[in-house]
Amino acid sequence: MIDKIIESFKMTPIWELALIFFARIFEVSLGTLRVIFINKGYRKQGVILAFIEVSIWVFVASRVIVGITAQPLKGVIYSLGFASGVFVGSKIEERLAFGKVIIQAITSIELGQTIADSLRKHGLGVTTLNGRGKDAEKTILMIYANRRGKDAIIEIINNIDPQAMVVSSEVDSLKGGYISNWRRIIK
Repeated sequence: MIDKIIESFKMTPIWELALIFFARIFEVSLGTLRVIFINKGYRKQGVILAFIEVSIWVFVASRVIVGITAQPLKGVIYSLGFASGVFVGSKIEERLAFGKVIIQAITSIELGQTIADSLRKHGLGVTTLNGRGKDAEKTILMIYANRRGKDAIIEIINNIDPQAMVVSSEVDSLKGGYISNWRRIIK
């Protein structure tokens, strides 16, 4: 058994295994981005990525399938490339952060206006509402922004009120209201 495993390693050149592994990572990462582009309405970019993705898949998969019984290590490397591609694709998506979010912060009446003023100084549109919590009156702030700026906005809120309850949700559609260009403000 051990002899067969060692023989399998010797039969497949390292360069071919590396090619399969890295091509698969690239292909799966493109697939992740393709799905995101399509879901966010960037259809043309999604179509281009789909073409590149399936082209890579055809060539890599055919390289693996041909002779897989003689070189099963190719299948293992192909699978590891897929798993790694899912991870890399998710990291790329996290960095690109396409889309819009609505951030809702629930804070005390005293700090609500301070937070709203601070966010407005940064060029954000903020809607404030009065609310009632379990024990006290509250201010509810609603901020619409690019997803890429979400962490900076939450940091501003938390710096003023570390106890604020902050909820962020992705936005599918929006009509009307004040929409800031938050992306230009973040460095």
